Amino acid sequence: MLRLGNAIRLTSREIERFTKITGFSPAYVKTVDDLDAYVTHCKRYYWGVSEDTRFLHWLIDKERSRCFGAA
Repeated sequence: MLRLGNAIRLTSREIERFTKITGFSPAYVKTVDDLDAYVTHCKRYYWGVSEDTRFLHWLIDKERSRCFGAA
């Protein structure tokens, strides 16, 4: 991820990973707030308490953290 202040640009590899994990392309994500809204949307779409859902939410969070260099 390239970042300048609040503006961001996801790399093609990050877009590919997010799309593979969620089924939704984050192509419209241009700010940190957009990324957070995208993550929230995906988690709401895949809601539930099953082990699979918790794992999917964990993957989404891990990918978001990876964008910020925390992974």
